[in-house]
Amino acid sequence: MKPTLTLCALVLCGCTVGPDFHTPAPPDTQSYVKTSTQEFPATDHALPLWWKQFGSEALNDLVDRALNDSPTLAQARAKLVQAREDYQAQAGATYFPAVDASLSTSRQKVDPAAFGVPVPSPGPFTLFDASVSVSYTLDIFGGDRRALEALRAQVDYESFELDAARLSIAGNVVSTAIRRASLQQQITLTERLVDAQAHQLGIMEGRLKAGGVATFDVRSQRTLVEQTRATLPSLVAQRDAADHRLAVLLGIEPSKADFDAITLDSLHIPDSVPLTLPSTLARERPDIRASEALLHQASANVGVATADLYPTFSLTAGAGSQRTSIHDVLNSVNVWNVGLNLTQPLFHGGELRAKKRSSEAAYDAALSAYRQTVLDALQQVVDSLTALQNDASALQSREVAANEARANLDTAGARYTAGGVSRFDLLDTQRQALQTQLDYALAQANRLSDTAALFQSLGGAGEDTQTASLRQR
Repeated sequence: MKPTLTLCALVLCGCTVGPDFHTPAPPDTQSYVKTSTQEFPATDHALPLWWKQFGSEALNDLVDRALNDSPTLAQARAKLVQAREDYQAQAGATYFPAVDASLSTSRQKVDPAAFGVPVPSPGPFTLFDASVSVSYTLDIFGGDRRALEALRAQVDYESFELDAARLSIAGNVVSTAIRRASLQQQITLTERLVDAQAHQLGIMEGRLKAGGVATFDVRSQRTLVEQTRATLPSLVAQRDAADHRLAVLLGIEPSKADFDAITLDSLHIPDSVPLTLPSTLARERPDIRASEALLHQASANVGVATADLYPTFSLTAGAGSQRTSIHDVLNSVNVWNVGLNLTQPLFHGGELRAKKRSSEAAYDAALSAYRQTVLDALQQVVDSLTALQNDASALQSREVAANEARANLDTAGARYTAGGVSRFDLLDTQRQALQTQLDYALAQANRLSDTAALFQSLGGAGEDTQTASLRQR
């Protein structure tokens, strides 16, 4: 037993070859842009349920339905379960010996003369064999532990991929819902604009018969009406496509799309968008964490390839009973064995060292991919911030123009009632007001969309109960 105890001591004190993984340092910058014309309050963590900042219960309901019923999320959850079970299988094989029981029977005939024993040859007989075998590989150089570490990193990767899928689904639902509401608003205003232009055309056609306007002016007005009307089919097609996209995101058939409850007026621009530091972004964005998990896995694989260069030790033991009568098999043990196996790679044609170099190159590639993911995330935040700053100026100007046009329409209405302006002039003022409302609606939709993009780029997605239960298992 002394050699066995010595080997067990070696296992307990055994080294783990290969590099130990350390999380890469986060970005050291304290801001996203050099200068900013708009203030964004600082926060320690990204808002987990950021879509609720838009103040629309209909939108909240859509996001909740998508996070519960999306096939994409169901697939991501299944992959997380698969990775976790792969880890559990490898952990059992690494930390515990394999114990197997076997029972066999065979018909045999032995010729003693073949072994130099001058006795009469017995007749054929049936041999019953019942045995229990135990085997265990001693992980002295840590190759199995590194393999287990790699599988643990795979579990982390699938977990963060699930978070990234949740963030993507929520972001797509919000952006598509905003686009759908914007398109519906454009359709409504454009129909009203066409109606106003058509009324103007009717007045001009009456004046043409009376000789009050030239044919050129009537044709120009008719061209304007048809040009405006021609924009409607494209807007309707885009709205229907947004409906179909929302239905798919919610896990239902496009034919069941019904999202009229989402209107542009029901969506409110958040008063502020809290910003996290770039260093916090690197710790909270799920795509960055997923890339980090792949880097961890690549680091562990270097250890696996390194351990393959060293000897492997395994212990085997077995005990059993071999009898010619099945009734005697369980009476006592008459066969046993204990063994120690050592395998040292000597010559594999350069295979093992090439695999080690390959794993090191894979680690370098994973590190570069991680750095690129961080840079892409920073760019997304910066682009969203820049767009929001420009949206704020554009929306303010559009709002002033819309308010002025609305006031002008009120004045024109009062003057028309008093007989101070013609119906044609009133309709023209109404047309101008509708056009400014249309421009304001577009600016409002852009501001909402870019706000959602900024929230999404910061990485807050929350965690549903299904995901939490998967991670606790």
